[in-house]
Amino acid sequence: MTNSPMVSAVEIHKSFGSNEVLKGINLEVNKGEVLCLIGPSGSGKSTFLRCINHLEKIDSGRLSVDGAIIGYREHNGKLYELKPSEAAKQRSGIGMVFQRFNLFPHMTALDNVTSGMIRVQSIDKDTATKEGMALLDRVGLSEKANHYPAHLSGGQQQRVAIARALAMKPKLMLFDEPTSALDPELVGEVLDVMKGLAQSGMTMLVVTHEMGFAKEVADSVIFMDNGVVVESGKPSDVLNNPQHERTKSFLSKVI
Repeated sequence: MTNSPMVSAVEIHKSFGSNEVLKGINLEVNKGEVLCLIGPSGSGKSTFLRCINHLEKIDSGRLSVDGAIIGYREHNGKLYELKPSEAAKQRSGIGMVFQRFNLFPHMTALDNVTSGMIRVQSIDKDTATKEGMALLDRVGLSEKANHYPAHLSGGQQQRVAIARALAMKPKLMLFDEPTSALDPELVGEVLDVMKGLAQSGMTMLVVTHEMGFAKEVADSVIFMDNGVVVESGKPSDVLNNPQHERTKSFLSKVI
């Protein structure tokens, strides 16, 4: 499996009622790569990200992470959905950072980071605390370990959310517009943490409106619109020299 892509999506379709949100998405992300998904709101980017860790079930197609089919097991050529406990175990290897930070308000920053280690991975509290502090230090927040989310800025809460995702030692990190809920002056501190992750070799899929980040950090960029991949390639090609009129129109409004 060493040469298999970290993420492989083949003809992914997803509808909500009569609304077809994903209309046959095909893409691959190799290990250690950063892929940025850009496009207008409602184009299917966030839905696709949620399909990767089976928060949304796909209607058809095949979605694999590190060689394993997500949400299903294959037997005699047929796919059978995993039990919720099996899907949760599979999901634990995929870190996800949401637009809204989703921290537990009654827990300190440190407890937010360590709760999964203790409850899901059965790591003893002393070890979890040590690892949790190291992760908070990694995102520049060790001095805020005992603060509750209500006493942290949006940027600090998002950095705690990143540390919490990293605590599960994921092989893949998904970011769903991680800076869009932040005040503009707080965006940079979150992007800096993400740049550090990329430099460390973490495989990342990032839904973002931050074109500067995509230019600087991404190995590839995909422009989605209306449930399809319109254009994909290196950031310099897609962002600086788009080939499709729809991509040109979108970028003219955001760059």
